[in-house]
Amino acid sequence: MSDKHVRMHSSFALDRASTNVAAAQMRNALNKLGEGIADTKQRESFEAEMDGFFELYQRYLISTVKGEKLNWANVHTPTPEEVVDYSKLRAQKEPEEPESAKKYLSKLGVLKLNGGLGTSMGCVGPKSIIEVRDGKSFLDLMVRQIENLNRVYGADVPFILMNSFNTDSDTETIIEKYKGHNINIRSFNQSKYPRINKDTLLPIPESAQDSPDAWYPPGHGDIFESMYRTGVLDELINAGKEILFVSNGDNLGATVDLDILKYMIDSDSEYIMEITDKTRADVKGGTIINYNGNVQLLEIAQVPKEHVEEFKSIKKFKYFNTNNLWINLKAIKRVVESQELKLEILPNPKSIVRGGKETQVLQLETAVGAAIRYFKNAKGVNVPRSRFLPVKTCSDLLLVKSDLYTLQRGTLVLSPNRYGGVPLIKLGDNFKKISDFQKRIPHIPAIIELDHLTVTGNVYFGKNVELKGTVIIVCEEGNKIQIPPGSTLENVVITGSLSILEH
Repeated sequence: MSDKHVRMHSSFALDRASTNVAAAQMRNALNKLGEGIADTKQRESFEAEMDGFFELYQRYLISTVKGEKLNWANVHTPTPEEVVDYSKLRAQKEPEEPESAKKYLSKLGVLKLNGGLGTSMGCVGPKSIIEVRDGKSFLDLMVRQIENLNRVYGADVPFILMNSFNTDSDTETIIEKYKGHNINIRSFNQSKYPRINKDTLLPIPESAQDSPDAWYPPGHGDIFESMYRTGVLDELINAGKEILFVSNGDNLGATVDLDILKYMIDSDSEYIMEITDKTRADVKGGTIINYNGNVQLLEIAQVPKEHVEEFKSIKKFKYFNTNNLWINLKAIKRVVESQELKLEILPNPKSIVRGGKETQVLQLETAVGAAIRYFKNAKGVNVPRSRFLPVKTCSDLLLVKSDLYTLQRGTLVLSPNRYGGVPLIKLGDNFKKISDFQKRIPHIPAIIELDHLTVTGNVYFGKNVELKGTVIIVCEEGNKIQIPPGSTLENVVITGSLSILEH
Protein backbone atom coordinates (compact mmCIF):
# COMPACT_ATOMS: atom_id res chain seq x y z
CA MET A 1 0.00 0.00 0.00
CA SER A 2 1.44 3.41 -0.97
CA ASP A 3 2.09 6.17 1.59
CA LYS A 4 -0.76 8.16 0.00
CA HIS A 5 -3.22 5.28 0.46
CA VAL A 6 -2.01 4.74 4.04
CA ARG A 7 -2.63 8.42 4.83
CA MET A 8 -6.09 8.30 3.20
CA HIS A 9 -6.96 5.10 5.08
CA SER A 10 -5.76 6.57 8.39
CA SER A 11 -7.75 9.75 7.83
CA PHE A 12 -10.88 7.74 7.05
CA ALA A 13 -10.36 5.55 10.13
CA LEU A 14 -9.92 8.63 12.30
CA ASP A 15 -13.11 10.13 10.90
CA ARG A 16 -14.99 6.89 11.53
CA ALA A 17 -13.63 6.76 15.08
CA SER A 18 -14.77 10.35 15.62
CA THR A 19 -18.26 9.60 14.34
CA ASN A 20 -18.48 6.54 16.60
CA VAL A 21 -17.60 8.71 19.60
CA ALA A 22 -20.11 11.36 18.56
CA ALA A 23 -22.82 8.71 18.14
CA ALA A 24 -22.09 7.22 21.58
CA GLN A 25 -22.20 10.65 23.21
CA MET A 26 -25.48 11.47 21.45
CA ARG A 27 -27.03 8.17 22.57
CA ASN A 28 -26.09 8.91 26.19
CA ALA A 29 -27.45 12.45 25.92
CA LEU A 30 -30.77 11.19 24.49
CA ASN A 31 -31.09 8.67 27.33
CA LYS A 32 -30.64 11.48 29.85
CA LEU A 33 -33.29 13.61 28.16
CA GLY A 34 -35.95 11.02 28.92
CA GLU A 35 -34.97 10.34 32.52
CA GLY A 36 -37.33 12.97 33.92
CA ILE A 37 -40.48 11.53 32.29
CA ALA A 38 -42.42 9.74 35.03
CA ASP A 39 -45.38 8.50 32.97
CA THR A 40 -44.50 5.13 31.39
CA LYS A 41 -46.47 5.63 28.15
CA GLN A 42 -45.09 9.13 27.64
CA ARG A 43 -41.56 7.87 28.23
CA GLU A 44 -42.02 4.99 25.76
CA SER A 45 -43.40 7.40 23.15
CA PHE A 46 -40.50 9.78 23.74
CA GLU A 47 -37.95 6.97 23.46
CA ALA A 48 -39.51 5.82 20.17
CA GLU A 49 -39.16 9.36 18.79
CA MET A 50 -35.55 9.57 19.97
CA ASP A 51 -34.79 6.25 18.28
CA GLY A 52 -35.99 7.79 15.02
CA PHE A 53 -33.85 10.87 15.62
CA PHE A 54 -30.79 8.79 16.48
CA GLU A 55 -31.10 6.79 13.26
CA LEU A 56 -31.23 10.06 11.31
CA TYR A 57 -28.26 11.43 13.28
CA GLN A 58 -26.16 8.32 12.60
CA ARG A 59 -26.88 8.52 8.88
CA TYR A 60 -25.88 12.19 8.94
CA LEU A 61 -22.55 11.36 10.61
CA ILE A 62 -21.85 8.58 8.10
CA SER A 63 -22.67 10.87 5.16
CA THR A 64 -20.16 13.46 6.41
CA VAL A 65 -17.44 10.79 6.44
CA LYS A 66 -18.29 9.25 3.08
CA GLY A 67 -18.98 12.59 1.44
CA GLU A 68 -21.74 11.01 -0.62
CA LYS A 69 -22.49 12.97 -3.76
CA LEU A 70 -24.89 12.68 -6.65
CA ASN A 71 -23.33 11.26 -9.81
CA TRP A 72 -24.45 13.85 -12.34
CA ALA A 73 -23.74 11.54 -15.26
CA ASN A 74 -26.59 9.31 -14.06
CA VAL A 75 -29.14 12.15 -13.89
CA HIS A 76 -31.60 12.00 -16.80
CA THR A 77 -35.00 13.43 -17.65
CA PRO A 78 -37.79 10.98 -16.76
CA THR A 79 -39.04 8.58 -19.42
CA PRO A 80 -42.51 8.94 -21.03
CA GLU A 81 -43.64 5.92 -18.96
CA GLU A 82 -42.62 7.71 -15.76
CA VAL A 83 -44.53 10.94 -16.45
CA VAL A 84 -48.19 10.87 -17.46
CA ASP A 85 -49.90 13.95 -18.85
CA TYR A 86 -53.03 14.91 -16.93
CA SER A 87 -54.96 15.61 -20.14
CA LYS A 88 -54.58 11.93 -21.12
CA LEU A 89 -56.21 10.87 -17.85
CA ARG A 90 -59.21 13.00 -18.69
CA ALA A 91 -59.30 11.92 -22.34
CA GLN A 92 -59.50 8.24 -21.37
CA LYS A 93 -62.15 8.82 -18.75
CA GLU A 94 -65.86 8.24 -19.19
CA PRO A 95 -68.30 10.56 -17.37
CA GLU A 96 -68.13 9.66 -13.69
CA GLU A 97 -71.24 8.07 -12.23
CA PRO A 98 -71.87 8.94 -8.57
CA GLU A 99 -71.73 5.28 -7.49
CA SER A 100 -68.45 4.74 -9.34
CA ALA A 101 -66.97 7.88 -7.77
CA LYS A 102 -68.15 6.75 -4.34
CA LYS A 103 -66.40 3.38 -4.84
CA TYR A 104 -63.07 5.11 -5.43
CA LEU A 105 -63.59 7.72 -2.71
CA SER A 106 -64.34 4.97 -0.18
CA LYS A 107 -60.64 4.03 -0.47
CA LEU A 108 -59.33 7.58 0.08
CA GLY A 109 -58.03 9.59 3.03
CA VAL A 110 -56.88 13.22 2.77
CA LEU A 111 -53.95 14.53 4.81
CA LYS A 112 -52.77 18.12 5.05
CA LEU A 113 -49.31 19.03 6.31
CA ASN A 114 -50.11 21.46 9.12
CA GLY A 115 -46.82 21.90 10.96
CA GLY A 116 -45.97 25.43 9.83
CA LEU A 117 -46.41 28.72 11.64
CA GLY A 118 -47.34 32.01 9.97
CA THR A 119 -44.24 33.80 11.29
CA SER A 120 -42.86 34.59 7.82
CA MET A 121 -46.03 36.60 7.17
CA GLY A 122 -45.96 38.23 10.60
CA CYS A 123 -48.65 36.04 12.19
CA VAL A 124 -48.79 34.16 15.47
CA GLY A 125 -49.99 30.55 15.52
CA PRO A 126 -50.62 27.95 12.80
CA LYS A 127 -50.44 29.23 9.24
CA SER A 128 -53.62 27.29 8.45
CA ILE A 129 -55.74 29.74 10.48
CA ILE A 130 -54.75 32.79 8.41
CA GLU A 131 -57.78 34.32 6.67
CA VAL A 132 -57.28 33.97 2.93
CA ARG A 133 -60.63 34.54 1.24
CA ASP A 134 -64.10 35.83 2.15
CA GLY A 135 -63.38 35.56 5.87
CA LYS A 136 -62.35 31.91 5.52
CA SER A 137 -58.99 30.47 6.64
CA PHE A 138 -56.96 27.76 4.91
CA LEU A 139 -58.46 25.28 7.37
CA ASP A 140 -62.03 26.47 6.74
CA LEU A 141 -61.58 25.97 3.00
CA MET A 142 -60.05 22.50 3.42
CA VAL A 143 -62.91 21.36 5.64
CA ARG A 144 -65.52 22.75 3.28
CA GLN A 145 -63.96 20.92 0.31
CA ILE A 146 -64.10 17.53 2.06
CA GLU A 147 -67.59 18.19 3.42
CA ASN A 148 -68.82 18.92 -0.10
CA LEU A 149 -67.15 15.80 -1.47
CA ASN A 150 -68.80 13.62 1.16
CA ARG A 151 -72.19 15.23 0.65
CA VAL A 152 -72.22 15.08 -3.18
CA TYR A 153 -71.04 11.47 -3.44
CA GLY A 154 -72.35 10.05 -0.18
CA ALA A 155 -68.75 9.27 0.74
CA ASP A 156 -66.87 9.21 4.04
CA VAL A 157 -63.45 10.65 3.20
CA PRO A 158 -61.56 11.26 6.46
CA PHE A 159 -59.64 14.52 6.86
CA ILE A 160 -56.32 14.25 8.68
CA LEU A 161 -53.97 16.97 9.90
CA MET A 162 -50.31 16.32 10.63
CA ASN A 163 -49.49 18.97 13.21
CA SER A 164 -46.19 19.87 14.81
CA PHE A 165 -45.75 20.64 18.52
CA ASN A 166 -45.85 24.30 17.40
CA THR A 167 -49.34 24.06 15.89
CA ASP A 168 -51.04 21.22 17.76
CA SER A 169 -52.68 23.04 20.66
CA ASP A 170 -54.13 25.91 18.61
CA THR A 171 -55.29 23.56 15.85
CA GLU A 172 -57.07 21.23 18.29
CA THR A 173 -58.94 24.22 19.73
CA ILE A 174 -59.97 25.46 16.31
CA ILE A 175 -61.24 22.15 14.90
CA GLU A 176 -63.71 21.93 17.80
CA LYS A 177 -65.97 24.22 15.77
CA TYR A 178 -66.30 21.57 13.05
CA LYS A 179 -67.86 18.98 15.37
CA GLY A 180 -71.26 17.95 14.06
CA HIS A 181 -70.23 18.68 10.47
CA ASN A 182 -70.31 16.04 7.74
CA ILE A 183 -66.63 15.28 8.17
CA ASN A 184 -64.39 13.00 10.20
CA ILE A 185 -61.37 15.05 11.35
CA ARG A 186 -58.34 13.32 12.85
CA SER A 187 -55.07 14.96 13.82
CA PHE A 188 -51.74 13.71 15.09
CA ASN A 189 -48.36 15.17 15.91
CA GLN A 190 -45.27 14.60 13.85
CA SER A 191 -42.00 13.90 15.65
CA LYS A 192 -40.29 16.40 17.92
CA TYR A 193 -36.50 16.25 17.60
CA PRO A 194 -33.77 18.02 19.61
CA ARG A 195 -31.80 20.78 17.91
CA ILE A 196 -28.09 19.98 17.67
CA ASN A 197 -25.34 22.30 18.84
CA LYS A 198 -23.28 22.82 15.68
CA ASP A 199 -19.99 22.90 17.61
CA THR A 200 -20.47 19.93 19.96
CA LEU A 201 -22.90 17.89 17.80
CA LEU A 202 -24.89 17.24 20.98
CA PRO A 203 -28.50 18.18 21.83
CA ILE A 204 -29.34 21.72 22.90
CA PRO A 205 -32.05 20.65 25.40
CA GLU A 206 -31.13 19.38 28.85
CA SER A 207 -34.40 17.53 29.42
CA ALA A 208 -37.52 16.45 27.56
CA GLN A 209 -39.36 19.36 29.20
CA ASP A 210 -36.90 22.01 27.94
CA SER A 211 -38.15 25.17 26.21
CA PRO A 212 -39.68 24.90 22.70
CA ASP A 213 -36.74 26.63 21.02
CA ALA A 214 -34.59 23.57 21.83
CA TRP A 215 -36.74 21.33 19.64
CA TYR A 216 -37.89 21.25 16.03
CA PRO A 217 -40.27 19.31 13.71
CA PRO A 218 -38.01 17.39 11.27
CA GLY A 219 -39.71 18.24 7.96
CA HIS A 220 -42.60 16.51 6.20
CA GLY A 221 -40.51 13.44 5.34
CA ASP A 222 -41.29 12.40 8.92
CA ILE A 223 -44.90 11.67 7.89
CA PHE A 224 -44.31 7.94 7.37
CA GLU A 225 -42.73 7.19 10.74
CA SER A 226 -45.15 9.47 12.59
CA MET A 227 -48.25 7.92 11.03
CA TYR A 228 -46.93 4.49 11.96
CA ARG A 229 -45.85 5.47 15.48
CA THR A 230 -49.13 7.22 16.37
CA GLY A 231 -51.34 4.41 15.03
CA VAL A 232 -52.96 6.63 12.38
CA LEU A 233 -51.65 4.40 9.58
CA ASP A 234 -53.25 1.26 11.00
CA GLU A 235 -56.50 3.15 11.72
CA LEU A 236 -56.81 4.11 8.07
CA ILE A 237 -55.93 0.66 6.76
CA ASN A 238 -58.36 -1.03 9.19
CA ALA A 239 -61.08 1.38 8.00
CA GLY A 240 -60.60 0.09 4.43
CA LYS A 241 -58.65 3.07 3.16
CA GLU A 242 -56.01 2.37 0.50
CA ILE A 243 -54.82 5.72 -0.79
CA LEU A 244 -53.67 8.85 1.05
CA PHE A 245 -53.70 12.22 -0.72
CA VAL A 246 -51.04 14.40 0.91
CA SER A 247 -50.48 18.11 0.26
CA ASN A 248 -49.22 21.29 1.88
CA GLY A 249 -51.79 23.07 4.00
CA ASP A 250 -51.10 26.39 2.25
CA ASN A 251 -51.64 25.07 -1.31
CA LEU A 252 -55.14 26.21 -2.20
CA GLY A 253 -55.01 24.33 -5.52
CA ALA A 254 -54.53 20.92 -3.88
CA THR A 255 -58.06 19.52 -3.99
CA VAL A 256 -59.18 15.90 -4.35
CA ASP A 257 -59.04 14.92 -8.03
CA LEU A 258 -61.12 11.89 -9.03
CA ASP A 259 -59.20 11.42 -12.29
CA ILE A 260 -55.85 11.00 -10.51
CA LEU A 261 -57.39 8.81 -7.79
CA LYS A 262 -58.99 6.51 -10.37
CA TYR A 263 -55.79 6.34 -12.44
CA MET A 264 -53.69 5.49 -9.40
CA ILE A 265 -55.92 2.62 -8.30
CA ASP A 266 -56.44 1.24 -11.82
CA SER A 267 -52.70 1.41 -12.68
CA ASP A 268 -51.55 -0.20 -9.39
CA SER A 269 -49.16 2.67 -8.75
CA GLU A 270 -47.98 2.95 -5.13
CA TYR A 271 -46.91 6.60 -5.37
CA ILE A 272 -47.93 9.47 -7.64
CA MET A 273 -46.26 12.87 -7.51
CA GLU A 274 -48.13 15.76 -9.09
CA ILE A 275 -45.68 17.81 -11.10
CA THR A 276 -46.31 20.88 -13.22
CA ASP A 277 -44.47 22.75 -15.95
CA LYS A 278 -41.55 24.71 -14.56
CA THR A 279 -41.34 28.44 -15.23
CA ARG A 280 -38.48 30.83 -14.53
CA ALA A 281 -40.10 31.56 -11.18
CA ASP A 282 -39.74 27.90 -10.17
CA VAL A 283 -36.06 27.30 -10.96
CA LYS A 284 -35.20 26.35 -7.37
CA GLY A 285 -38.04 23.85 -6.94
CA GLY A 286 -37.43 20.11 -6.73
CA THR A 287 -37.79 18.19 -9.99
CA ILE A 288 -38.53 14.60 -10.94
CA ILE A 289 -35.66 12.72 -12.62
CA ASN A 290 -34.59 9.27 -13.71
CA TYR A 291 -31.52 8.29 -11.68
CA ASN A 292 -29.87 4.93 -12.24
CA GLY A 293 -33.06 3.75 -13.89
CA ASN A 294 -35.38 4.80 -11.04
CA VAL A 295 -37.79 7.68 -10.56
CA GLN A 296 -36.35 10.09 -8.02
CA LEU A 297 -36.78 13.64 -6.68
CA LEU A 298 -33.87 16.02 -7.19
CA GLU A 299 -33.58 19.08 -4.95
CA ILE A 300 -31.26 22.01 -5.65
CA ALA A 301 -29.35 21.29 -2.43
CA GLN A 302 -28.25 17.95 -3.93
CA VAL A 303 -26.93 19.45 -7.15
CA PRO A 304 -23.12 19.87 -7.56
CA LYS A 305 -22.26 23.59 -7.79
CA GLU A 306 -20.99 23.29 -11.34
CA HIS A 307 -24.40 21.96 -12.50
CA VAL A 308 -26.74 24.38 -10.66
CA GLU A 309 -27.41 26.50 -13.75
CA GLU A 310 -28.21 23.36 -15.72
CA PHE A 311 -30.61 22.31 -12.95
CA LYS A 312 -32.37 25.69 -13.21
CA SER A 313 -32.85 25.22 -16.95
CA ILE A 314 -36.45 24.75 -18.05
CA LYS A 315 -35.32 22.77 -21.10
CA LYS A 316 -33.69 19.72 -19.49
CA PHE A 317 -35.72 19.82 -16.27
CA LYS A 318 -39.23 20.70 -17.44
CA TYR A 319 -41.20 19.96 -14.27
CA PHE A 320 -41.17 20.75 -10.59
CA ASN A 321 -42.75 19.02 -7.62
CA THR A 322 -46.01 20.53 -6.31
CA ASN A 323 -45.85 18.31 -3.18
CA ASN A 324 -49.33 17.01 -4.02
CA LEU A 325 -48.75 13.30 -3.44
CA TRP A 326 -50.89 10.17 -3.69
CA ILE A 327 -49.47 7.26 -1.69
CA ASN A 328 -50.62 3.68 -1.10
CA LEU A 329 -51.17 3.10 2.63
CA LYS A 330 -50.16 -0.56 2.72
CA ALA A 331 -47.00 0.33 0.81
CA ILE A 332 -46.21 2.93 3.48
CA LYS A 333 -46.54 0.23 6.12
CA ARG A 334 -44.27 -2.09 4.15
CA VAL A 335 -41.42 0.39 3.67
CA VAL A 336 -41.58 1.55 7.30
CA GLU A 337 -41.63 -1.93 8.81
CA SER A 338 -38.84 -3.15 6.52
CA GLN A 339 -36.84 -0.01 7.37
CA GLU A 340 -36.35 0.70 3.66
CA LEU A 341 -36.81 4.46 3.91
CA LYS A 342 -33.48 6.28 3.89
CA LEU A 343 -34.58 9.73 2.83
CA GLU A 344 -31.93 12.27 1.89
CA ILE A 345 -30.99 14.37 4.91
CA LEU A 346 -31.37 18.12 4.52
CA PRO A 347 -29.20 19.84 7.18
CA ASN A 348 -30.85 23.14 8.09
CA PRO A 349 -28.59 25.55 10.04
CA LYS A 350 -30.30 27.96 12.42
CA SER A 351 -29.29 30.51 15.02
CA ILE A 352 -31.07 30.73 18.39
CA VAL A 353 -30.55 32.99 21.41
CA ARG A 354 -30.59 31.35 24.84
CA GLY A 355 -29.68 33.21 28.02
CA GLY A 356 -28.59 36.20 25.96
CA LYS A 357 -26.09 34.07 24.02
CA GLU A 358 -26.39 33.23 20.33
CA THR A 359 -25.92 29.55 19.51
CA GLN A 360 -25.51 28.00 16.07
CA VAL A 361 -27.69 24.90 15.77
CA LEU A 362 -28.43 22.24 13.20
CA GLN A 363 -31.77 20.68 12.26
CA LEU A 364 -31.72 17.40 10.35
CA GLU A 365 -34.78 17.32 8.10
CA THR A 366 -36.24 15.16 5.33
CA ALA A 367 -38.78 15.75 2.54
CA VAL A 368 -41.78 13.52 1.78
CA GLY A 369 -41.23 13.79 -1.98
CA ALA A 370 -37.85 12.09 -1.67
CA ALA A 371 -39.66 8.85 -0.77
CA ILE A 372 -40.85 8.33 -4.35
CA ARG A 373 -37.93 5.99 -5.17
CA TYR A 374 -38.96 3.48 -2.48
CA PHE A 375 -42.39 2.77 -3.96
CA LYS A 376 -43.33 0.41 -6.79
CA ASN A 377 -44.57 1.68 -10.15
CA ALA A 378 -44.14 5.29 -8.98
CA LYS A 379 -45.06 7.99 -11.48
CA GLY A 380 -45.31 11.70 -12.00
CA VAL A 381 -48.53 13.22 -13.33
CA ASN A 382 -48.06 16.52 -15.14
CA VAL A 383 -51.00 18.59 -13.85
CA PRO A 384 -52.26 22.09 -14.76
CA ARG A 385 -50.77 25.01 -12.87
CA SER A 386 -54.16 25.53 -11.21
CA ARG A 387 -53.33 22.63 -8.86
CA PHE A 388 -50.38 24.57 -7.47
CA LEU A 389 -51.61 27.71 -5.72
CA PRO A 390 -49.47 28.15 -2.61
CA VAL A 391 -49.69 31.15 -0.30
CA LYS A 392 -46.18 31.73 1.03
CA THR A 393 -46.12 35.53 0.97
CA CYS A 394 -48.44 38.52 0.91
CA SER A 395 -47.81 38.70 -2.86
CA ASP A 396 -49.51 35.29 -3.09
CA LEU A 397 -52.24 36.49 -0.75
CA LEU A 398 -53.09 39.41 -3.05
CA LEU A 399 -53.47 36.93 -5.90
CA VAL A 400 -55.92 34.60 -4.14
CA LYS A 401 -57.97 37.45 -2.64
CA SER A 402 -58.43 39.15 -6.01
CA ASP A 403 -61.13 39.04 -8.68
CA LEU A 404 -59.05 36.43 -10.53
CA TYR A 405 -60.85 33.82 -8.45
CA THR A 406 -64.28 32.96 -7.16
CA LEU A 407 -64.88 30.67 -4.21
CA GLN A 408 -67.03 27.61 -5.01
CA ARG A 409 -67.65 25.09 -2.22
CA GLY A 410 -64.28 25.77 -0.65
CA THR A 411 -62.36 25.67 -3.93
CA LEU A 412 -60.83 28.67 -5.70
CA VAL A 413 -61.88 28.74 -9.36
CA LEU A 414 -60.08 30.93 -11.91
CA SER A 415 -62.33 33.50 -13.59
CA PRO A 416 -63.36 32.62 -17.18
CA ASN A 417 -62.53 36.26 -18.05
CA ARG A 418 -58.83 35.62 -17.43
CA TYR A 419 -56.69 34.70 -20.41
CA GLY A 420 -53.40 32.89 -19.86
CA GLY A 421 -51.71 32.15 -16.56
CA VAL A 422 -51.83 34.16 -13.37
CA PRO A 423 -49.92 37.46 -13.19
CA LEU A 424 -46.52 37.80 -11.55
CA ILE A 425 -46.80 39.87 -8.37
CA LYS A 426 -43.84 41.16 -6.36
CA LEU A 427 -44.56 43.20 -3.24
CA GLY A 428 -41.61 44.72 -1.37
CA ASP A 429 -40.61 44.51 2.30
CA ASN A 430 -43.20 47.12 3.33
CA PHE A 431 -45.85 44.50 2.50
CA LYS A 432 -44.12 41.51 4.11
CA LYS A 433 -46.34 41.26 7.20
CA ILE A 434 -50.08 40.74 6.88
CA SER A 435 -50.81 43.70 9.16
CA ASP A 436 -48.83 46.01 6.83
CA PHE A 437 -50.38 44.40 3.76
CA GLN A 438 -53.90 45.03 5.10
CA LYS A 439 -53.04 48.62 6.04
CA ARG A 440 -51.52 49.43 2.65
CA ILE A 441 -54.02 47.49 0.51
CA PRO A 442 -57.29 47.61 2.47
CA HIS A 443 -59.22 46.97 -0.76
CA ILE A 444 -57.86 44.43 -3.25
CA PRO A 445 -57.40 45.94 -6.74
CA ALA A 446 -59.02 44.40 -9.83
CA ILE A 447 -56.29 42.44 -11.64
CA ILE A 448 -58.09 40.38 -14.30
CA GLU A 449 -56.04 42.11 -17.03
CA LEU A 450 -52.78 42.38 -15.07
CA ASP A 451 -49.60 40.72 -16.34
CA HIS A 452 -47.00 41.95 -13.88
CA LEU A 453 -47.02 44.05 -10.71
CA THR A 454 -44.00 45.26 -8.75
CA VAL A 455 -44.48 47.51 -5.71
CA THR A 456 -41.69 48.68 -3.40
CA GLY A 457 -41.53 51.34 -0.71
CA ASN A 458 -44.13 53.39 1.13
CA VAL A 459 -47.14 52.77 -1.12
CA TYR A 460 -50.87 52.79 -0.31
CA PHE A 461 -53.79 51.74 -2.51
CA GLY A 462 -57.22 53.36 -2.51
CA LYS A 463 -60.57 51.69 -3.14
CA ASN A 464 -61.69 50.41 -6.58
CA VAL A 465 -58.24 50.50 -8.16
CA GLU A 466 -57.77 48.56 -11.42
CA LEU A 467 -54.38 47.28 -12.62
CA LYS A 468 -53.70 46.24 -16.23
CA GLY A 469 -50.69 45.08 -18.21
CA THR A 470 -47.38 45.81 -16.49
CA VAL A 471 -47.48 48.12 -13.48
CA ILE A 472 -44.34 49.11 -11.58
CA ILE A 473 -44.55 51.38 -8.53
CA VAL A 474 -41.30 52.35 -6.84
CA CYS A 475 -41.45 54.81 -3.95
CA GLU A 476 -38.12 56.33 -3.00
CA GLU A 477 -37.07 56.31 0.63
CA GLY A 478 -38.61 59.16 2.62
CA ASN A 479 -41.45 59.62 0.14
CA LYS A 480 -45.01 58.30 -0.09
CA ILE A 481 -47.12 57.13 -3.01
CA GLN A 482 -50.87 56.94 -2.55
CA ILE A 483 -52.84 55.43 -5.43
CA PRO A 484 -56.12 57.37 -5.56
CA PRO A 485 -59.49 55.59 -5.27
CA GLY A 486 -60.98 54.64 -8.63
CA SER A 487 -57.63 54.76 -10.45
CA THR A 488 -56.86 52.61 -13.50
CA LEU A 489 -53.16 51.95 -13.97
CA GLU A 490 -52.20 50.35 -17.28
CA ASN A 491 -48.61 49.73 -18.45
CA VAL A 492 -47.17 52.45 -16.23
CA VAL A 493 -44.09 53.06 -14.11
CA ILE A 494 -44.61 55.32 -11.09
CA THR A 495 -41.63 56.57 -9.09
CA GLY A 496 -40.83 59.34 -6.62
CA SER A 497 -43.86 60.45 -4.60
CA LEU A 498 -47.56 60.87 -5.30
CA SER A 499 -50.42 61.80 -3.03
CA ILE A 500 -53.87 62.68 -4.33
CA LEU A 501 -56.52 63.15 -1.70
CA GLU A 502 -60.28 63.03 -2.08
CA HIS A 503 -62.21 66.23 -1.34
